[in-house]
Amino acid sequence: MSDHRKTDQPNAQKTLLGENQIDEEVIQAVIKDGSDQQETQQEIPDQMPLLAVRDIVVFNYMILPLFVGRDKSIKAVEAALNDKRYLLINTQKDEKKEDPGIDDIYQVGTVAMIMRMLKMPDGRLKVLVQGLSRARIKSVTQEEPYGLVEIETIQEIEHTDIDADAEAQMRTAREQSEKIISLRGMDPSEIVSVLNSVEEPGRLADLIASNLRMPTAMAQAILECREPMERLKLVNKQLLKEVEVASLQSKIQSTAKEGMDKAQKDFFLREQLKAIKSELGEDEEGDEEFEELHKAIQKAGMPKEVKKEAQKQFKRLENMHPDSSEANVVRTYLEWLTELPWKKTSKDRLEIQKVESILNADHYDLQKVKERILEYLSVRKLNPKMKGPILCFVGPPGVGKTSLGQSIARSMNRKFTRMSLGGMRDEAEIRGHRRTYIGSMPGRIIQGIKEAGTKNPVFMLDEIDKVGSDFRGDPSSALLEVLDPEQNHSFTDHYLNVPFDLSKTMFICTANILDTIPPALQDRMEIIRIPGYTEQEKIKIAERYIIPRQIKDNGLNPEQVYLNSKTLSKIIREYTREAGLRNLEREVGSICRKIARKVAEGSDKSFRILPSTVHKYLGSPRFLEEEREKNLTPGVALGLAWTAAGGEILHVEVTTMPGKGKLHLTGQLGEVMKESGQAALSYARSRAKKIGLDPDFADTRDIHIHVPAGATPKDGPSAGVTLMMALLSALTNQSLRNDVAMTGEITLRGRVLPVGGIKEKILAAATAGIKTVILPAQNYKDFKEIPSELRRNLKLKTVEHVDEIWPLVRAEAEEKEKAFQ
Repeated sequence: MSDHRKTDQPNAQKTLLGENQIDEEVIQAVIKDGSDQQETQQEIPDQMPLLAVRDIVVFNYMILPLFVGRDKSIKAVEAALNDKRYLLINTQKDEKKEDPGIDDIYQVGTVAMIMRMLKMPDGRLKVLVQGLSRARIKSVTQEEPYGLVEIETIQEIEHTDIDADAEAQMRTAREQSEKIISLRGMDPSEIVSVLNSVEEPGRLADLIASNLRMPTAMAQAILECREPMERLKLVNKQLLKEVEVASLQSKIQSTAKEGMDKAQKDFFLREQLKAIKSELGEDEEGDEEFEELHKAIQKAGMPKEVKKEAQKQFKRLENMHPDSSEANVVRTYLEWLTELPWKKTSKDRLEIQKVESILNADHYDLQKVKERILEYLSVRKLNPKMKGPILCFVGPPGVGKTSLGQSIARSMNRKFTRMSLGGMRDEAEIRGHRRTYIGSMPGRIIQGIKEAGTKNPVFMLDEIDKVGSDFRGDPSSALLEVLDPEQNHSFTDHYLNVPFDLSKTMFICTANILDTIPPALQDRMEIIRIPGYTEQEKIKIAERYIIPRQIKDNGLNPEQVYLNSKTLSKIIREYTREAGLRNLEREVGSICRKIARKVAEGSDKSFRILPSTVHKYLGSPRFLEEEREKNLTPGVALGLAWTAAGGEILHVEVTTMPGKGKLHLTGQLGEVMKESGQAALSYARSRAKKIGLDPDFADTRDIHIHVPAGATPKDGPSAGVTLMMALLSALTNQSLRNDVAMTGEITLRGRVLPVGGIKEKILAAATAGIKTVILPAQNYKDFKEIPSELRRNLKLKTVEHVDEIWPLVRAEAEEKEKAFQ
C-alpha cells in the first residue's frame, strides 16, 4: 500500500489552488489531459490490485505522482504493470495506520492507470497515475502478497441540459477558482483556460476538487456523490471557504509588508536628512532633546565602562524611530543613567564634638550607638577612603531605631533615604527588573540613591527581619551583595546592567528580632542592640522630647501645659506597659488634645496635670500594680520572657490529679518549651525522695502544665526553671512568693544555663513590681548593662543549680543569698 504523505509529495490538489511550489510535470499533464477531455477507451477489468493512499483522494481525470514505499503497495504496482496497468486507489480512513485492512479504507475509490514508473535509490517507487473512473469494492479476492479486489465501476451521469442554475453554479466555480489563484500570487491564465473549456458540471467539479485544498473526509464525500450538480454545489461550498482564508492570508501578508516598507522608508529618509544637515553645516546630534541627552551623558561623571554603554545605547536611539516603543525604553534607560549620582557626594561633618552634641540633642542615652558613629567619623577623618559601615539596630518597637537613622544623617551632614522591607517578597524590589519586561524599572536601592542625589547617603533598611520569600525570589539573598562592603562597590542592578558603587553608602538596618534574619546576612552586619528604657529614662525622654513635640503638634504653648515627673511616672506605670515609647507619646498626645479643645473653647488658663487628676484626661488606669496576686496558689510560678516587643512576665500554672502518669502541656507551647516541661518532670522524678515526694507519684497522678494567654505562641528554653518551680510547688502543695520572678534553662542534671534578653526581662520585672529576680550564674556578665537605678530597686540573685532556687522562692522561706547591687 502507498506511503504517500503530504510532507513527501506535492500533489495536484495543492498545485493549482494551493500555495505550494508547482510540480511542472504534473501541471503540464493536467493542462494537456484536461483540455482535450479524452478518456481512455480501454475496457476497465472487473478485478485489479488495490493501492491504499494516506492523505489524498484521487478524482477522475486527475494526474499526479505517488511515492510508494510499503511492501504490499510496491507489489500491487508491480502486478498492475505486469497486467494492464490498472489500479484501484482508495483512501485510508486513518492515515496513521501502517497496514490498513479492508475495513480501514473507504469503499469507493478511483480506477487509475499507471502512466510512468521510476525506481528511487532508497527502494521506493515513484509512479505517475491518471484517474479514469469511480469504482466500489465488491469483494476482496486476495490479501497477500498484495490486495486484489473485485470492483464495480460507477458510471458517470451525463448532464447535457445546461439550465440557468447549472450555468450559474459553473460560472461561480470558475470565478472563485480564478480568485483563489490570483490571491495566491500565481498566473491564472493557463488554468482558467482549462476550466473554461470544460462544459459538463460533473467533470468541472472533479477537475476543481482534484486541485482544491480540503479535508480528506470532504474530498471523499465529493468523490462518492454521483449527481453532477450536487457534486458541483459541494465544490462551490469549499471554494467559498478557501476564498475567505486566502483573502485573510493575503491581507495579513500585505499589512506586514506595508509595515516593513514604512520602516525602511523612514530609515532612508532619516539618513537623507542627516546628509542634508551635514551639507548645510548644522548640528549632527539631532534635535534639541537628543542634544540635551548627549550633554547629560557627558556631564554625568560616569565610570569609563558605564559611559561606553551609555554612548552605545545613545547611538542606537539615534537610528530608531522616535515614536517606537523600543526608543522609549532606551530613552528612559539613558535618563536613569544620567540622573544617578555617579560622583556626587556629601561632605561629611568631621568635627567630632559637634557631631556628638547633635546626637545628644536628638536622642537620650543610646551610648553604644553614639560611640560607634563617633568612631566611624574619627576613622574617616584619618582615612577618607574607608568604606561605609553596615549597622543593624535590634530592639523592641518604639525605642527610636528609625528616628536614630535620621539623627545620624543630620549629625554627619549626609542625605537620608529610607526603604521599608516589611513584607517584601520580590527579589526585583532589590535588584530591579530586566529591561525586556514591559514597565521595568530599577530596584529600590538604586531608586533610593537617585532620590538622595548623592552616592554616600545614610540608607536605612527598615524591618529587615520581616522580609519574606516566595516563587518570585528571596529578597534577603539579594541583600547579601548590597550589605557586603567587599562586594557592593560593584553592585549591579538588573535594569541598569552596569555596576554602581555602594561602598560609600552608610547602610543602617533595623529589626525587632534576629531569629528570622538568615545567618549569612547577619554575618555581614554589625549588630547593635537597643533594649527598652527604664522608667527614669522614659521620664527624661518625655520631658526633653515627647512633651515639647506634642505641645507644638497640638497648637499649644509650653506655658499652657505642665506635667511633672510624678505625673509621667503614673502614666508610665498605670497606662502603658511597653519597652519603647509609642504608647507613652499617645497618652501625652491625648492629654494635649483635650487641653487643646478647652483652649479652643475659650479657656485661657494653664493646665497643671497632677497624678491625682490624670484619670480625668486618660480615664481609669489600664495596669495596676495590685493586679499581681497577693498570694500565689500552689502550682503557680512567675517567669520572665523575652519577645519582639520587649520583656514580659510569664505565669506558669501546674495542677495534678489522680491518673496514670500522663503529662499534658497546653498554651500553644513550642517544641523547645515542651521539652523543658518534660525535662522538669524527669528531674523531679529523679529527686523525689530528696524533695519529699512519693517516688511513685508519676504513676498515680496526671500532671497538667499550662501557660496562660493560650492564643499567643510561646517557645524557647528560658522558662525551664519556672516550669520546674511551678511543678515542685504543685507536687508539694507549697505556695511560691509573688514578688520573685526567674529565668534560665535547665538540664536533666539540674544545671541552670544562661539565657538572652536579660536587660529586657529585668525591665519587665521592674515594671510589674517584682522585687527579686533569679538569674543563671553565667549571666552575671550581663549585669553591667542593667541601669544602676534598677539594680538599686531590684534584688538580683544568681544560681547555678535548680536546688538553689527552691529555698529562695518558697513563700515562707527566708532570704539567705546576698543580692548583687
